[in-house]
Amino acid sequence: MLRVALPNKGTLAEPAATMMREAGYRQRTDSRDLSVVDDENEIEFFYLRPKDIATYVGKGDLHLGVTGFDLMEESGSQTQEIIPLGFGKSRFHFAAPADADWKIENLDGRKIATSYPRLVRSYLSGKRIGAEIVKLDGAVEISIQLGLADAIADVVSSGRTLRQHGLQIIGEAIATSQATLIEREKRHDRAEDAETTRLKKVFADRLQGVVVAREYLMMDFDCPEGLLEAVEKVAPGLQAPTVSPLSKKGWVAVRTMVRTKDTNRVMDKLADIGATAILTSEIRSCRAMTVNGHGH
Repeated sequence: MLRVALPNKGTLAEPAATMMREAGYRQRTDSRDLSVVDDENEIEFFYLRPKDIATYVGKGDLHLGVTGFDLMEESGSQTQEIIPLGFGKSRFHFAAPADADWKIENLDGRKIATSYPRLVRSYLSGKRIGAEIVKLDGAVEISIQLGLADAIADVVSSGRTLRQHGLQIIGEAIATSQATLIEREKRHDRAEDAETTRLKKVFADRLQGVVVAREYLMMDFDCPEGLLEAVEKVAPGLQAPTVSPLSKKGWVAVRTMVRTKDTNRVMDKLADIGATAILTSEIRSCRAMTVNGHGH
């Protein structure tokens, strides 16, 4: 049976559970449950603190985990990313009081409060900046007001919390992150049995299918056969569009996948070319050979 870790709380918890349900997996109905078994799919889910997930997976106690890419990197565990999952996106920034014109080099010799000391040290080392790191588990923004630090390094979404505390972002993002499916680093001395490998592939393929379904819409339209070459340049799909003849001579029906964010632009171009009856529909799930550089 496959053993998979999911976040038990925080901003990643509910989106992760939703993705599991969309992929066809059973989830807990009580937030106090620490695990749930899905016998039909040969999988057991464990609900853990997001910061601990990479540690359990890296030690081999669990086969797979869903956590933030930043948390995986911060853990220093022997884990690697399988696929990004498209939710929980965030940026990691330095911030300092807004009453001064700060630059990255101004952090040299200062105290910086953060919940991500490993990431911060690595970044500062690359910039040849020496600073004292103050490790905190939460409420990092208030540390400057309390006199614990001169600046902070933390996850930033809208920036509203920073403004509430009179802080401004310094420089470019230290790192970006999103929820990701992780596994233990592959080593030659650690053989994995065939059944575990199979179950891991099925799980990853299902999640990738949900990711693709969320990123794409199915688009159907009719057009003269002579316009197919122009149509394919506008809406090529993942591999190629599906083309079927219509009863009207010289006309074809075309079905293709289009990125959701590009839908209206593509529809405009197809209409200009001469396509008609352009319709879109949602995709519940999908299987693709290669999407965003990840093959399964």
